[in-house]
Amino acid sequence: MNTDWEIVESGSAGATKTVLLLPGGMCSARSYADLMGDRAMAGTRLVAVTFPGQAGTPPPTDFSVEHYAQITADLANRENADVVVGFSMGAVIAAEMVTAGSFTGPVVLLGVSLSTPDEPAFFRAIIRLGSVLGTLPAAILKRGAISMAGHATLPDERRAALRADFALNNTTDIRRSLRAYLGWLKRGEGRVERLCAAGVPAWVVHAEKGDGGLTGHERQVLDACPHVTLITLPGSVFFIPNEVPETVAAAITEALGGLRSQNDEPPLLPSRSE
Repeated sequence: MNTDWEIVESGSAGATKTVLLLPGGMCSARSYADLMGDRAMAGTRLVAVTFPGQAGTPPPTDFSVEHYAQITADLANRENADVVVGFSMGAVIAAEMVTAGSFTGPVVLLGVSLSTPDEPAFFRAIIRLGSVLGTLPAAILKRGAISMAGHATLPDERRAALRADFALNNTTDIRRSLRAYLGWLKRGEGRVERLCAAGVPAWVVHAEKGDGGLTGHERQVLDACPHVTLITLPGSVFFIPNEVPETVAAAITEALGGLRSQNDEPPLLPSRSE
């Protein structure tokens, strides 16, 4: 399946491991600049992409999460990705790749939502209003994202870059993408159990307040899953890859370390909540 990807790559020429970075909805590959600049990632090949139909790129033929997961798994295979990292929408697609069995390596899921209750009711309501009001709700969400980026606890240059990416989005594409996403959330019955049953080492990073959420049941299942590391960031963090890149880099380093130890014996990956 041929898909034109917008790609930003970093890392040393001699890197032996590759990490595929999937951004949040309406964001571009450029949103991973802070992680790419983290010293802990200097020896790793990082491949960040922009999803088709996001940040002004040409739309896909199908906005469903399942289709995004399929084309992204194809890309991961082509790039020989050892680890997949996803934020928000990117984490949703990474989770779908794992539960569908199309990617079997370690994943780092940042601010992932796995079912309808994980997203605020007002957000779901705005998506539904698109059926009646067309692209108006999408335009409101776009303006809200631009405003939120402008108030993020980030350097001025990074805030400006995020705002510019959000501004590139087409409201028709936003509407179609969000409707497909809401449909995926509604089909979330048993998804957290399937994620654990996949047997893939996973790091799930959430903030107490911020992008995405977990129900009490989901948190309980993940916390008990022997190959899942559950990390809770204190306070409000909305742009996890930008605001706490060192935390993301540490999770990736653990994932890569687990891969190296597989040459001897399976790594012990205890669940933790912190």
